[in-house]
Amino acid sequence: MPAEHVLLLHGLCRSTRSLMRMSAALSDAGFVPHCISYPSRSASIEQLADSALPPAVRRCEEAGAGAIHFVTHSMGGILVRSYLRRHPHPPLLGRVVMLAPPNHGSEIVDRLRHWRLFQQINGAAGQELGTGADSTPQRLGAADFETGILAGRRSLDWFFSAFFFSGPNDGKVSVESTRLEGMRDHRVLPATHTFITRNAAAIRQTIHFLRHGRFV
Repeated sequence: MPAEHVLLLHGLCRSTRSLMRMSAALSDAGFVPHCISYPSRSASIEQLADSALPPAVRRCEEAGAGAIHFVTHSMGGILVRSYLRRHPHPPLLGRVVMLAPPNHGSEIVDRLRHWRLFQQINGAAGQELGTGADSTPQRLGAADFETGILAGRRSLDWFFSAFFFSGPNDGKVSVESTRLEGMRDHRVLPATHTFITRNAAAIRQTIHFLRHGRFV
């Protein structure tokens, strides 16, 4: 049987190093992982998606993949949504697992997007992640692909959690914001936004969803 490939996308201001543990576990489980590096602070979400994803999908197709899955962290999930909304789905598209995605934006962006320091740190893409109706995540609509979503409910950012959120959150994204119309499954884990990609339960659930289309 042709191997199933997995494209892994990191989040805003992160790198492929944050995905190494997940990548190793996917490899041990029989998948062929590809950690996709992209300059998350340098362009808009649409530009980042179009520069990073088509070449990665093409490489998997040329390698004879049996299926092409996606595993994303945070803003990486918004890149995949943007790509799949504006382009025909790859013929080999498999399943998508999103970890801590701001599918309805983040209240932090609402409050800080006009601060110069926030703009310098997070770039153009970071400005798009608010919760307003005109934000990029809100305009992408429902999922028309098979996706499972893992949210975190622990925070390392006590200030953000206390002053920017009214419900469970991971310090950057509320649990409610991770949900997406059309999703196949959703789980909330005792994990933080920054380290959910290294969380043992998140890794185990990711592999199970890629294999079976549902979480344990």
